[in-house]
Amino acid sequence: MKHISILVPEDGILATIDNPRFIFTMVNEVLVAQGKDPFFEVNFVSFTRNVKLQKNSFTVHVDLLTDEIRKTDLIIMPALFGDIPAALEKNKPFIPWIIEQYRNGAEVASLCTGAFFLAATGLLNGKQCSTHWQSAHAFREMYPEVNLVADRVITDDQGIYSSGGANSHWNLLLYLVEKYVDRPMAIQASKIFSLEIERTSQSVFIMFNGQKGHEDEPVKKAQEFIEVNLSEKLSVEDLAVKFAIGRRHFERRFKKATNNTPIEYIQRVRIEAAKRTFETSVKNVNEVMYEVGYADGKAFRSIFKRFTGLSPMQYRNKYNKLAAAS
Repeated sequence: MKHISILVPEDGILATIDNPRFIFTMVNEVLVAQGKDPFFEVNFVSFTRNVKLQKNSFTVHVDLLTDEIRKTDLIIMPALFGDIPAALEKNKPFIPWIIEQYRNGAEVASLCTGAFFLAATGLLNGKQCSTHWQSAHAFREMYPEVNLVADRVITDDQGIYSSGGANSHWNLLLYLVEKYVDRPMAIQASKIFSLEIERTSQSVFIMFNGQKGHEDEPVKKAQEFIEVNLSEKLSVEDLAVKFAIGRRHFERRFKKATNNTPIEYIQRVRIEAAKRTFETSVKNVNEVMYEVGYADGKAFRSIFKRFTGLSPMQYRNKYNKLAAAS
């Protein structure tokens, strides 16, 4: 039997605490109905008996305190609510226990912004993880030694798992059911919970807003120029000249400030504009392509799919009922 410790942190998000308990308990019930033994022992765990969540909206009564658990097999770290640094400070007592359990053979899984919690242990250093795409920049700033793959729904790296944003945690839970029990049980769970079992990318949900929280004013002006002139022919050389910075130095500063090269930034701004147009108009793919500064249909489709996981037509039909009907 696998012992699962679902952490109940101060300022945790209730759904990402209760949903893991729900799915693993359901798997036990299915196994018992089949005449088999239950596979999971599931406990809510904290360092205090009663934990307040989401601005005191909920109270969770935990099953076990951390010092009552000698060994566990899987630790689940739920998403954090509100001010992440403040939540991390409140939950520091968990960290030595998590590290000790991992060194003793436990696996660890973070859900959504629980990745911040996991990264604070140092166990993610040099490893891959995902989190909510909206928190990607803050995560990179706080934990530059972690390899964040923000477009991924699930990561699995040396017994450490993570999920992407919000409801992506269900996909990781299905992945763990398959890993611990078997594929047929994961399929059955996906049907019971009405979940897509093979979703691997959250790219289609990512909204690119640019990263302007830095202090490099020439780079910020270059970003604004790109966003205003996205339909024009833009080159790194022209931008460097316009803002009186040597090309190589401009590229380095731009990358440091925005986490994107100038070319990547131009592409992402254009694709985000294309996405908004597909969502709100009945323009065809070529019209949108020209509007956002592309003349080569093959290049546009390739770049669009790289950032969204869908072709322009698939994206339009997914998010625009009128365009799909036409």
